Amino acid sequence: MLRDPSTKYRPFPTINLPDRQWPSRTITKAPIWLSTDMRDGNQALIDPMDAEKKTRFFDLIVKTGIKEIEVGFPASGATDFDYIQNLVRSGRVPDDVTLQVLTQARRDLIETTFDSLIGAPTAIVHLYNAVSPAWRKIVFGMTKDEIKAIAVEGAKMLRDCAAARPSTDWRFEYSPETFSTAEVDFSVEVCAAVMDVLQPTPDKPIIFNLPATVECATPNVYADQIELFGRTIPNRDSVIISLHTHNDRGTGVAAAELGLMAGADRVEGCLLGNGERTGNCDLVTVALNMYTQGVDPRLDFSDIDQIINTVTYCTNLPVHPRHAYAGELVYTSFSGSHQDAIKKGFGARERQNDDYWEVPYLPIDPADLGRSYEAVIRVNSQSGKGGVAWILEQDKGLKLPKRLQADFSKHVQALADQTSRELDAEDIWQLFQRTYLPYGGERLQLQAYDETRAPNGERIFAGSIAETGSVKSVSGRGNGLISSVLAGIRDGFGIELDVVDYVEHAIGHGSNVQAAAYVECRAADGQTVWGVGIDEDVATASVRAVLSAANRAGTPPDQRG
Repeated sequence: MLRDPSTKYRPFPTINLPDRQWPSRTITKAPIWLSTDMRDGNQALIDPMDAEKKTRFFDLIVKTGIKEIEVGFPASGATDFDYIQNLVRSGRVPDDVTLQVLTQARRDLIETTFDSLIGAPTAIVHLYNAVSPAWRKIVFGMTKDEIKAIAVEGAKMLRDCAAARPSTDWRFEYSPETFSTAEVDFSVEVCAAVMDVLQPTPDKPIIFNLPATVECATPNVYADQIELFGRTIPNRDSVIISLHTHNDRGTGVAAAELGLMAGADRVEGCLLGNGERTGNCDLVTVALNMYTQGVDPRLDFSDIDQIINTVTYCTNLPVHPRHAYAGELVYTSFSGSHQDAIKKGFGARERQNDDYWEVPYLPIDPADLGRSYEAVIRVNSQSGKGGVAWILEQDKGLKLPKRLQADFSKHVQALADQTSRELDAEDIWQLFQRTYLPYGGERLQLQAYDETRAPNGERIFAGSIAETGSVKSVSGRGNGLISSVLAGIRDGFGIELDVVDYVEHAIGHGSNVQAAAYVECRAADGQTVWGVGIDEDVATASVRAVLSAANRAGTPPDQRG
């Protein structure tokens, strides 16, 4: 790379629009959507879609609710022509969906394009020619008048071909191709000349597609271009301004959003952003950005994984795991602080009295896109106690006290460091069992017990507890069940524990409900040990929790858990 890029590159000129209005506007309604997956997107593939994949993709687009679909470039060859004609005849095009096709401004190509749509009740024919200085000078070697003449002649051909085929309700779209690098006043001049030929009306407007064929500047410059075009094009009420942004600078979505704020009516793009070079505008992202602002995009992405599966099958292109809204990991947090905030957000949501979504780090509810909450928090060596607690709560219904969360997270961290991989829910559950719950290898195992009350109100615990294979009968007295169990363990096995805290809660509902008990104790060596018990009976769960703590207290500190 050059040390001084100013010797090779020139900044794109800004637009003189001192009273621009778009910066103070917001998007308040859905635009008209056009999917160009089957034309622009298909042209970008190493292996273009065959008829089976095109049909599958078409059905997906229809299912999302997109009503205008650019299905091909019929004059490019027999493959596109035959597919489009078969699609028209198939009966699979809903009455409220309009097919669109693309053509260059040549009579033979235009006539072939119209022929591909014979039998369609309504259709859009999209005509284009490039108008920017680089194309005029380098590609065509033409003057502005010659470029405009191409557009005018093409418009006349559209008019005449439509008149010769009156059984279809024809609509027209014209693109001053390379609009983003052209002079706005010249684009307006060419489009006005096309309007003079086609005579659009408010009831039957012409579509002017103003493409960012190549992103040449920041999105605000494109918005200025769109606003200036809308101000100066004649008979604006007979015009639909359509946006077709590309992603060369990585801002195709931003340019489309600012273009809508600048007065555009329609957005063209591909599901998940496929397209030439770095891709077209991603319709999924634009639509879901609106959704998160309380604007109904009038599209259905409630099963985002089905959309991903179909798109990847048809295009043979992967979806990045961090792709906005659609990626496998976009609702997943590994960071401990992120996990803790998300966990608290879901907890607050359970207590709130309205449906407004407000969960830290999650701009959209994953459930709205058909994703489960199980993938929101995943655990690796970067994770914290909040994430581990969230997984146990979601997977097993356990609501760990905060200090137990901290205690267990140390064991999770050690396992994650040891394995050098992500830990799934089963890994975490097995580790929790090994650390706190009876699994067959612990020193003390409850066999049976009985609780009675003495005349003075004391509780009496009498139990059978196996110690490394032999069963011992123990008993203890206290002012409650837990204190009487502690006394029995102290007298029977010499393990001294003081209770610091005790928490219990129900797991599940109805006849399958269980109780979970958590006891925090101080051992004779001054260290804190935790015990956990789970049982259908809450009293038995508390006894198991005390024995769990006793087992950990009876183990050297460096081996506990």
